[in-house]
Amino acid sequence: MPEGKAALREVLPKQGTGSGRGPAAGVARPRCSRRPFSPLAGQLSVEDTAAMVLCKPKVLPLKSVSLEKLEALQRAALEAARPPEGAPP
Repeated sequence: MPEGKAALREVLPKQGTGSGRGPAAGVARPRCSRRPFSPLAGQLSVEDTAAMVLCKPKVLPLKSVSLEKLEALQRAALEAARPPEGAPP
């Protein structure tokens, strides 16, 4: 295979020809010899490997705000339902 600028001229079509609406009609396409790709023919390498990215732990409340509001409402309802201490039974 030729190297240098000659190799680029063989592969790339001429620029500046045609009307800009696609490939030029009179330009012949270069011939390429294609050989089947076999991944076992050469050495393959993988640069990126998947790794776990750990983030800072988030501090979560033990009880949610809505649960605390419900508990406060229940306590208030129980205290309202309880008879006063000085009242006779």
